[in-house]
Amino acid sequence: MIGAKLARAPGLTADHVRTLLVAADGDLERICAPEVLVRADLPSAAAAFLRKPDAAALEADLEWLRASGARLLLSGEADYPLALAAIGGAPAALYVAGDVAALNAPQLAMVGARKASPLGRAIARDLACALTQAGLTITSGLATGIDAASHEGALLAGGQTVAVLGTGLDRIYPAENAGLAARIRATGALISEFPPRTGPQRQNFPRRNRVISGLALGTLVVEAARNSGSLITADRAAEQGREVFAVPGSVRSPLSRGCHKLIREGAHLVEESTDVLMGLQFNNTYQRLRSGGRGGTAGRRQAPCGGAPLDKEYEMLLDALGFEPATIDTLVARSGLSGESIASMLLILELEGRIAPYPGGLYGRLSK
Repeated sequence: MIGAKLARAPGLTADHVRTLLVAADGDLERICAPEVLVRADLPSAAAAFLRKPDAAALEADLEWLRASGARLLLSGEADYPLALAAIGGAPAALYVAGDVAALNAPQLAMVGARKASPLGRAIARDLACALTQAGLTITSGLATGIDAASHEGALLAGGQTVAVLGTGLDRIYPAENAGLAARIRATGALISEFPPRTGPQRQNFPRRNRVISGLALGTLVVEAARNSGSLITADRAAEQGREVFAVPGSVRSPLSRGCHKLIREGAHLVEESTDVLMGLQFNNTYQRLRSGGRGGTAGRRQAPCGGAPLDKEYEMLLDALGFEPATIDTLVARSGLSGESIASMLLILELEGRIAPYPGGLYGRLSK
């Protein structure tokens, strides 16, 4: 019950929990005693709640924990993630569904645009897949676009991924990612600092971002507009003393401007997974990758992050397409292939996930 009270107290952080424990002479059972609350410097809303908690809400929280199999981790407990505990203002408690051990694995946060381009999603998926095979756990926010693609890439590699929610764990948001959330829980973990029955509220997502960056060794941004919320996560990472990485893009794309801003400000420019491994000084794994090894961890299923080799004509068509969307007429002029052949080849490439159609009769490449 003590943990549930602390988890629901508004504005309470891990720093406040430490203050309470000092005031209670280290006795967790006395942490909410009136004489302890008087001596601790707490936010007024948190102090008021701890003096007079909502008993019905707490009982409902405990019932949900029992029924769901989720766990409540209080800051200071052995399984509370060490990387997160090291930042200022860490959550007082975390609700965790899935493998609690995943929270203390070496993690890379991956974030980016919700309305990502097909190419951006493919880049995020492929980088997440390769970095998972290199031994990192991918952490993101379960949003559409880059977040979802990053989680998918980790799952494709047979590894773990951690999703940090801006809602209670019983309110998966967005609902379209409920299936993805279930797959993440099966092998990794879903976590939230927000109690059950907390729906999506605008002010909670920036708070969620500090947890995403705080869990990780660094944060990688793939596609972000100049005022993107992903830049908040990158800023939090920098404030927390963690590495910041960004994937550059076309100068014509608004989704490149946030990443270019980060690079100008000193973020590591990322073209491939080894750029991240070097930036994190993940040296042993980097050397294995450089020498041609997979770099995966023992016992982890290794999965390819790209497709099967292509025939010569398909390679020629992809070379002609380059990395800027083009029309069939443009591809005819560049490749010398007939329009009919190109149309059928584009269909095959689309089915294989190598290209995607864009508005205006354009086609864009998704992977190398």
